[in-house]
Amino acid sequence: MSSDLKLSDGSRIAVIGGGPAGSFFSNFVLSMAERMGLELVVDIYESRDFSIPGPPGCNMCGGIISETLVQMLATEGIELPPVVVQRGVDSYLLHMDVGSVRIDTPHHEKRIGAVHRGAGPKGLTDAKWLSFDGFLLSLAHDKGAQIVQGRVDDITWTDGRPQVKTKKGEPQTYDFLAMATGVNSAALKLFEDMDLGYIPPKSTKTFICEYYLGEETVEKYLGSSMHTFLLKIPRLEFAAIIPKGEYATVCMLGKKIDKELVDAFLNSPVVKQVFPADWEPQEQACHCSPKMYLQGAKQPFADRLVFIGDCGISRLYKDGIGAAYRTAKAAATSVVFEGIAKQDFQKHFMVACNRMETDNKLGAFIFKVVHIIQQMRFSRRGILRMVAKEQKKEGKRRLMSLVLWDMFTGSAPYREVFIRTFHPYFIGGLIKNLVIGIWPAKKRIPVEEE
Repeated sequence: MSSDLKLSDGSRIAVIGGGPAGSFFSNFVLSMAERMGLELVVDIYESRDFSIPGPPGCNMCGGIISETLVQMLATEGIELPPVVVQRGVDSYLLHMDVGSVRIDTPHHEKRIGAVHRGAGPKGLTDAKWLSFDGFLLSLAHDKGAQIVQGRVDDITWTDGRPQVKTKKGEPQTYDFLAMATGVNSAALKLFEDMDLGYIPPKSTKTFICEYYLGEETVEKYLGSSMHTFLLKIPRLEFAAIIPKGEYATVCMLGKKIDKELVDAFLNSPVVKQVFPADWEPQEQACHCSPKMYLQGAKQPFADRLVFIGDCGISRLYKDGIGAAYRTAKAAATSVVFEGIAKQDFQKHFMVACNRMETDNKLGAFIFKVVHIIQQMRFSRRGILRMVAKEQKKEGKRRLMSLVLWDMFTGSAPYREVFIRTFHPYFIGGLIKNLVIGIWPAKKRIPVEEE
């Protein structure tokens, strides 16, 4: 049974953060309220200008839009315009020290998008693309949300209602507050002494850098593929190079990523073969070291308050934008149709959060297995051989390819990925190829490696 704490005509909602989670939530809550005949006032607080290249307009993310999210947006009537998607990704190239293999999209369609979260890297002089985050924010504005340009520096409670203040503005009182700031925002510290039970998510440090190559070079060397790397480099868990217009985005995930680890990756022979022979990393390239979500927040809600996106619950390593979509929609549904009390979110919103967090535990196990595979040369050979042979086949028997595809793209829940590994054909093929991988290279069936 829902509480008596509900929104009514004229209720005011503050959304702190104009990234995907904040924009999705605003769009959903206004659309749902309209169906209920409810008029709401929604203010989105966002300090960044997504039309400006470089850090002032950047949301510190690799910028891959999964095919699942593209499909979900289509059901909402949202089509990503060509000026937002820098490149359609139709395949992944898996690189290891034992060789490389191409993994084509299961349906041979370019349904994955590479985007800039801002207007592009610093130093950009000819802006050809629009910001993905800016596009979503404009949709929320078109729906009726007001954009408040400013950084929130104080959040208090007055007569049981949240009050929001920017550095240059007057305090504004609201009936409901949605926090959608991600894990890198200092605004989360404003909740430390509020005794709400909220504890921010656990996170890890990443590295993201935008290297200018030129459109022709990107097309020639990277093409329409996302390049992923499983290399035996100490402290490196995973790395990818994403083609975006005239730029290549390098993303790295590992332990205590520093200049030494970045240099070790970029100077690896496996990585160098992806770039032109005379290419050298630009010292002044636009880069950042943002935090990445690892484990969900404790109690991401209270009376008149909810945390959505990375500052609440997200997906482990992959499809953070898709997770923002899901948590934003779940929160909006609770707010409009159930209520805005703590128990309403516990009964409705938290169901979606728990489902995602349970799936993340399976994901963590899968990535541990992948880490073990990375450490053994024969297992890397076996995986590479299995994928290469599968890519010559059609139909449902590309099980290893599908497992890796969904791991890299985040296009399917980790639960589905885990279940596929129990298929007899998958188990039999894996054992066979691991055994063959033990033998010297000359006895192996040659693939696109070595």
